[in-house]
Amino acid sequence: MRPDGCLFCAITAGQVPSHRVAETENLVAFLDIAPVRPGHVQIMPRTHHPYFEELPPELAAETIQFGQRLAVALKRIYGVPKVAFMFTGSDIAHAHAHLIPMVRSDDVTSRRYIAEEVVTYRDCPRPPAAEQEETARRIREALNQALGFAILAMAVVHVVYLSAGTPLA
Repeated sequence: MRPDGCLFCAITAGQVPSHRVAETENLVAFLDIAPVRPGHVQIMPRTHHPYFEELPPELAAETIQFGQRLAVALKRIYGVPKVAFMFTGSDIAHAHAHLIPMVRSDDVTSRRYIAEEVVTYRDCPRPPAAEQEETARRIREALNQALGFAILAMAVVHVVYLSAGTPLA
């Protein structure tokens, strides 16, 4: 069921433009319009589920696996040791996950770790469309390279098994 006025439903349906980096039958991944860091990606299901706990288990698992593939590409592009992955829902009631290349340990944090009583926040700046499109292109390219390496690795395993006379099941 798709509620009227859900921005994320409109994005996944292609009715609102986004800088898509990857998609599957069930999921769409695109750049956040106000990224914490360059390469900040959101993954969301094409079907409307208001909150993470309402996702069917198979779809939640698919989202995590999709996030793992994207994280490998983001680490390669940005040279970071880790990529944060989290489900949030404080802005729009459509379950979605964020992937953020972790340049600093406090790129994603909790208020509980901040010592100051008063913290001033600001909106993250919105990069220009051309910059977002270049970032999306780089992520798509890294994903395609990773897929190519995976296919090549499977082919090598297949040849090794055949040359050893071992049939693949």
